[in-house]
Amino acid sequence: MAATAHASSMSFLLSHPQPRSAAPGIHLPLRPAARRVRCATDAAVPTAQPAAAAAAASTKHRRAADENIREEAARHPAPKQGLSAWYEPFPPAPNGDPNERYSLDEIVYRSSSGGLLDVRHDMEALARFSGAYWRDLFDSRVGRTTWPYGSGVWSKKEFVLPEIDPDHIVSLFEGNSNLFWAERLGRDHLGGMNDLWVKHCGISHTGSFKDLGMTVLVSQVNRLRRAPLSRPIAGVGCASTGDTSAALSAYCAAAGIPAIVFLPANRISLEQLIQPIANGATVLSLDTDFDGCMRLIREVTAELPIYLANSLNSLRLEGQKTAAIEILQQFDWEVPDWVIVPGGNLGNIYAFYKGFEMCRVLGLVDRVPRLVCAQAANANPLYSYYKSGWTEFQPQVAKPTFASAIQIGDPVSVDRAVVALKATNGIVEEATEEELMNAMSLADRTGMFACPHTGVALAALFKLRDQRVIGANERVVVVSTAHGLKFSQSKIDYHDSKIEDMACKYANPPVSVKADFGAVMDVLKRRLKGKL
Repeated sequence: MAATAHASSMSFLLSHPQPRSAAPGIHLPLRPAARRVRCATDAAVPTAQPAAAAAAASTKHRRAADENIREEAARHPAPKQGLSAWYEPFPPAPNGDPNERYSLDEIVYRSSSGGLLDVRHDMEALARFSGAYWRDLFDSRVGRTTWPYGSGVWSKKEFVLPEIDPDHIVSLFEGNSNLFWAERLGRDHLGGMNDLWVKHCGISHTGSFKDLGMTVLVSQVNRLRRAPLSRPIAGVGCASTGDTSAALSAYCAAAGIPAIVFLPANRISLEQLIQPIANGATVLSLDTDFDGCMRLIREVTAELPIYLANSLNSLRLEGQKTAAIEILQQFDWEVPDWVIVPGGNLGNIYAFYKGFEMCRVLGLVDRVPRLVCAQAANANPLYSYYKSGWTEFQPQVAKPTFASAIQIGDPVSVDRAVVALKATNGIVEEATEEELMNAMSLADRTGMFACPHTGVALAALFKLRDQRVIGANERVVVVSTAHGLKFSQSKIDYHDSKIEDMACKYANPPVSVKADFGAVMDVLKRRLKGKL
């Protein structure tokens, strides 16, 4: 579709997606000149200073010993910029009310027609500032401790929850995760790819990307519970395959808000299970799968004053989209060619699209990358939908997979994912259990310590390289959604070759040897044959 001359809201853009290769054709009213800004107050930074003034600036007075960073920030409030956000139906119902919208302060999860909601921003207000202004502002906040901008999420506060008071924000300084140059994996195992990167979202407080969304949701709950709103919210609840419950329990513990989590019994790792337990959450282990837990938590939150924290709640996607903006920052605002995201409940693939598209529309970049959603073959409803030509979505009963966090057969955000993929000329690929475990283990041999979900995304990359869909010279980012330590048992079973019907091609078990010099030398000579 040709680029449209004007646009005033994200809802317009989502219903009129732009092709990946198009130049920025939407000319929003921008300020004529960018200005550099400081993270603390959003005030202008002088472009030049006399030596004495520079020396004085370098000895900025430290805050009082009895004042914390939140109190310090309250003394230096940022100026009001007239920015706002709200909920709208997603997608708009064909015969629905075109003016249907809800305040973010309302407790609402579905539109009047029963569909999803999406957080929409006042794009005209944001566009009063140039793309250069937003780039400079966001870059100025990286690596600081100024509240709340030290967080990778809240350093983009204006694009997330622009109206929330910083005093209501619940942050553990999440985000700002490593962009790992996968030099050896690309060079030695993917046909000489020299621009392959892995976004380690699992290097976060609770070990997964879920922290990015949970800081936003719990912050908004904290706002609702505080005066003057004083909403009667007794706690926050979620159904989880592990990582969501870990993030929810940590942020609720930091805010002093009760957390309730529904987990499928015997289907998550011990490392995941212990996190909500340790953080003091009420943990219900249920004899069902994730989809069964999801049905129950929705019934419970409909009856009790418990706020629903699953990705049905679009607030979380506002935090998750900042990972896309971080990728752009880490490439000095250059756009990668491909971004590959593991897909389960399918909110994250849409969140990445939303982050990239928002930056394109507001002039921070001139295009968006192509997206790939990678699913485990044992839980692949989106893949089946894609292969059918998007004719009809069929939910399924997901089979067990080592990528347990995406073992979801009836994803909530399937419509969101389809929008993201169609708008970016995207692809859906799948990985068998053996493919994902081998991809994970091969990546580990090049310096990573990947989770099985990252293995799904890497296996999709291997397939797309074999098919010549992705070229050797293209810049590719694989999104790693969790830390490998959360799934250590799967790695142990793989390297012990204890997985039924799996060759475990890259197994590397420890060698049992007597504590004898000769025996040790024999083993080393065999293992290092040709290298000594």
